[in-house]
Amino acid sequence: MNFLRSIRQALIGVALIWTSLTVMSAEITGRVVGVSDGDTITVLVDGHDSVKVRLLGIDAPEKAQPFGAVSKRHLSDHVFGKTVTVETTKKDRYGRVLGRVLVNGADVCLEQIRAGLAWHYKQYANEQPEGLRLSYADAEQQARQGKLGLWGVPSQIPPWEFRHPERTRGEK
Repeated sequence: MNFLRSIRQALIGVALIWTSLTVMSAEITGRVVGVSDGDTITVLVDGHDSVKVRLLGIDAPEKAQPFGAVSKRHLSDHVFGKTVTVETTKKDRYGRVLGRVLVNGADVCLEQIRAGLAWHYKQYANEQPEGLRLSYADAEQQARQGKLGLWGVPSQIPPWEFRHPERTRGEK
């Protein structure tokens, strides 16, 4: 009896893992009902399921940082109230879906970088297909050279350093 129970539990576990992998390798389509900051949105799927989405490949200034509000407003102008497609493969440690967000085929993540309102998040660049990785890196370089958005002000602190100053203390 215990043997059968163990097999049943193992099969349920495998089914749950398979389901989560299958679900996470997908496209989500829905209407944006919230913009938390320059790299996080809430998408309403099927009119009732709310999904928190962290834009993949970028890191925008935190709310308390210079350009944090500008980045949020720029993202909101592009997505709020609109239908988006989220290309996703996984969730982050906070349970947010990580994904590339598209509005009418346009890559919103890339637009945030092009406007100089987000960094290409190089720490996780290996999770992007090579073409996207190169596009995002090139867009950041172009924004820097053009002094667009946050690149128009010297000595910007990347959000990952702003969030964890103890990790970068003494490295400068």
